[in-house]
Amino acid sequence: MAHKEKIGGLIKAALGPGFALLTLLAIAGYAILGPTGILAWGEYRTALDERGTQLASLEADRDALKNRVKLLDPAGADPDLTGELIRKELNVAHPDEIVVPLK
Repeated sequence: MAHKEKIGGLIKAALGPGFALLTLLAIAGYAILGPTGILAWGEYRTALDERGTQLASLEADRDALKNRVKLLDPAGADPDLTGELIRKELNVAHPDEIVVPLK
């Protein structure tokens, strides 16, 4: 009987640390393999690089549009650009004119 009581006491004593160890292993596994874990950093770096490229492209487009807005300012519109837009939008090009689209 005393032998069984010793084994039961040892099992009860090992349950707490065993559970703590399993919990720590689960947390470590999640930190490594989880969606925001160490292994996901490479994917995030790739996505960040792609977004940086996309951002640079959008900023270039924005700057081009800002320039176009500046050229169309009613206080001092660029005559060449306004003439081009009128011909393009209203389709009033002269028959001997050649329209060369830039984009």
